[in-house]
Amino acid sequence: MLEHVQPGERVWFDDGKIGGVVEQVEPDTLHVRITQARLKGEKLRNDKGINLPDTRLPLPSLTAQDLEDLAFVVQHADMVGLSFASSPADVEQLQHHLAQLTDRPVSIILKIETQRGFEQLPVLLLSAMQARSCGVMIARGDLAVECGFERLAEVQEEILWLCEAAHVPAIWATQVLESLASGGLPSRAEISDAAMSDRAECVMLNKGPRVVQAVQTLDGIFRRMQQHQHKKSAMLRSLHVAQLLPEPDPARL
Repeated sequence: MLEHVQPGERVWFDDGKIGGVVEQVEPDTLHVRITQARLKGEKLRNDKGINLPDTRLPLPSLTAQDLEDLAFVVQHADMVGLSFASSPADVEQLQHHLAQLTDRPVSIILKIETQRGFEQLPVLLLSAMQARSCGVMIARGDLAVECGFERLAEVQEEILWLCEAAHVPAIWATQVLESLASGGLPSRAEISDAAMSDRAECVMLNKGPRVVQAVQTLDGIFRRMQQHQHKKSAMLRSLHVAQLLPEPDPARL
């Protein structure tokens, strides 16, 4: 990684909690000026992720461990998620190894987690659609860090449009109703976010002690929203609130 980072490029730690800019590069060291953190400071613990949205890293999407694990995957799973997909070559490599291991159809899920993956999505789709079935996961955690939180709404919107045009199912993932699943009380923003997720074919919930309640809440939201919108198309359902209005008085007409 250190061989490819350049001064002036951004670095994010721990899902965007800490951000900085590379000021100096040495053979085994990067000097980073921290520009983003809470006013009271942040703690950076072990095993936290690092995002380099401006750096082109020539790293393979499939590691040696991934290739070893595929032998188990093809025996027991219906689909395999390709993390940090960024080029058609990544997809073609996965398809090649799956074909060598099994004749059984195993769906490929492109996990769009980086800015480069988002920019390459049209060609990634063309490559993945050569498989018997495929899908796209909008991995909004890393994607927000990579593209910028202020651009996330626009980016996920473009991904949904592309997937609908390609007739490829989309998975809306990361922190859906997370406060409800973990603590029992959702925020207003989470409810709006869950309603927006109805435009995808699948929504992923994270684990938590209240996850059953989260599933029930999500089901209720979807049942109501699906009468108003199907994917990107408005259904123009009659409005419930309009039925509550009193009948007009003929004498006043």
